[in-house]
Amino acid sequence: MPLRIEIVSPEKRLVERDVDMAVVPGMEGDIAAMPDRAPLMLQLRGGVVALYQGDKIVDRYFVTGGFADMGADHCTILADSAQLMSELSVDEAKSRLRDLESRWAEIGPNDVDMHDQISRELQSVRAELEAVQEHGPS
Repeated sequence: MPLRIEIVSPEKRLVERDVDMAVVPGMEGDIAAMPDRAPLMLQLRGGVVALYQGDKIVDRYFVTGGFADMGADHCTILADSAQLMSELSVDEAKSRLRDLESRWAEIGPNDVDMHDQISRELQSVRAELEAVQEHGPS
C-alpha cells in the first residue's frame, strides 16, 4: 500500500504523489511516515524531507519549518517554505547567513520578538547550508 505524500508551501504545491516512505525533520528528530502508521501531527524544523521508493531516496526537499500530518495512508506537509534540493545554493545560503548574523548583532537586548524571529531564521539557514553541504544540490 503506497503512502500519499503532499508538500505544500504558501507559494505552491510542490509534490503530490505516492511513495513508499517519507522521512521528515521533526522538532524532536527525524521521523518516518510509512503506510499503516498511527496518526501523528508534528512541528517541523528546518531540514530535509527525503522521499523513498523501496530503499532508495528518489527526491529530497528542503523545508524551513511548518507542520506534518501523518496517517495510515498519507503525509501532508504544510511547509513555511520548501524547495527541491537541486534548487539550493551554498553561496546563497552563506550570504543569507552573513546577513542574519549581522542583523542578530544589531538587535537590542530587550527586543525579544526580534530575537525569536532571527533565531528561527538562523536555525533554518544553518540547516539549509548543512543539507546542501551534506547532500549536495539534488
